[in-house]
Amino acid sequence: MRIAFAAGLAALLMHAGSTSASDAVFDRHVDEAIARYDLPGIAVGVVQDGKVVYTHAAGELVTGSGRKIDSDTLFKIASNSKAMTAALLARLVDQGKLKWDDPVVKYLPDFRMHDPWVTREMQVRDLLIHNSGLGAGAGDLMLWPDPNLFTRADVMHGLRYLKPVYSFRSRYAYDNTLYIVAGEVAAAAGGATYEELVRRELFEPLGMRRCQVGEFKRDAVGNVAQPHARREGRNVPTRVDGDTIPNVPMMAAGGIRCSLDDMLTWTTMWLQPDKAGLMDGKPWLSQQQREEVWKPHTIMPLSKRMREWDHSHYSAYGYGWRLTDVDGTWKVSHTGTLGGMYSALTLLPEKNVGFVIMINGDADDARTVLTQALVKHFTAPQSNPGVAGYAAMLEAGQRQAAVARPVADTSDRVPATAADLAGKAGVYRDPWFGEVSLCAQDNGVAFAAAKSPKMSGKVMRSGKRLLVQWHGPDAEIEPWLEFPAVSGNASVAMRMAKIDPDGDFSSDYEDLAFERIRDCP
Repeated sequence: MRIAFAAGLAALLMHAGSTSASDAVFDRHVDEAIARYDLPGIAVGVVQDGKVVYTHAAGELVTGSGRKIDSDTLFKIASNSKAMTAALLARLVDQGKLKWDDPVVKYLPDFRMHDPWVTREMQVRDLLIHNSGLGAGAGDLMLWPDPNLFTRADVMHGLRYLKPVYSFRSRYAYDNTLYIVAGEVAAAAGGATYEELVRRELFEPLGMRRCQVGEFKRDAVGNVAQPHARREGRNVPTRVDGDTIPNVPMMAAGGIRCSLDDMLTWTTMWLQPDKAGLMDGKPWLSQQQREEVWKPHTIMPLSKRMREWDHSHYSAYGYGWRLTDVDGTWKVSHTGTLGGMYSALTLLPEKNVGFVIMINGDADDARTVLTQALVKHFTAPQSNPGVAGYAAMLEAGQRQAAVARPVADTSDRVPATAADLAGKAGVYRDPWFGEVSLCAQDNGVAFAAAKSPKMSGKVMRSGKRLLVQWHGPDAEIEPWLEFPAVSGNASVAMRMAKIDPDGDFSSDYEDLAFERIRDCP
């Protein structure tokens, strides 16, 4: 049954061509996005009425390599991994191995949040719906920039030191770290590692033959797209994989890689549960659990853009999925963003349509406008401004936001001196992030994180303020360094904050609380 399903999908993909009027429209949208944003590589596919009706792959695994992207190319799907983690838990619920309202400590007795009552009350479902009370991206500096020296155990232990920003279950704030906990709950309930369970419960029965979870050998698997950054108007490979792709701590939150073929298989299963991915003639996931996964569990903010572009009335988070309405029809979707890799999976269940976008470059805007143009093709084609129209609207909104929240001008920066750091140099420690040093080096002052080697840089002075200028491109968001006044015999404290207040929330400098523990060596 599994082989027949995979073979049938492969045949559909081989015969998906640009012959229909819809295909011509899809081609136009994709080609416009590639040209407008100079994308290094992209793979796009559309499923309709249970069939793959369109695929488009273009560009290269690595710019200039001559190695072409195709429907078998592996991309990082990033946070689209979350729906797979949630579905794995749903499978275990179907099997009677856990319940959504079980306390987390039932499976992980050492699990702790900052407040004991939250530890006691945290249920399995709470790990998936971003309502923990933590700030957005709390603890993400233990995950990125990678590779680093943090382990999955470090991340889970660090949660107890992350102070909540909101009351438990009071509001939405996106997190990654609790999905790591969810993966470990699955492992405890399922009796195997998270990676083994994903292979056994998802990839094998659904015929997702190229998907990778955990460690794998790059060249043995082959056809692996590499991320790119835009630098000086060019696409430059960044964070390029070594011979061995490691089993990183954030696997359950965003570490899975899949091909377009795999993701279209995954899409088809969700849209056609009674026909696609059957196991012994039965749906891969029960109707009860499908409904549970797609219920609105946490209300999300409804943005001005969603109201204006989509005429949306609500926005919510399910288990690993975002839920909203677009032009009167239901949309179930998620995106994935991970250091030069962007993905999007969008389902319109009431129209029996879904599509996948995967890009191996800096493509936030490209993903947004291409997704929007494809959605509108099915929900309101008569009022679809296309890639160019949505790009113009997006850029206008970005200009308004830049005026409303300008980024501080630090162009006057100069290297800080030992005198600038008088009384402040030394080794500092944060309870969840560990040690950093702020010590003299080469006639200046260097910042270095012990467990995150890519977070190293030169301390600079801009006006009366201090900041860190990172040495490499992997630590992208620059931080201010601040030293609150202390009294008596209190230790010298250090705080950090994003120079760009709208910078990626995964640079959660604001969650750090450093105290100096010793002098520089």
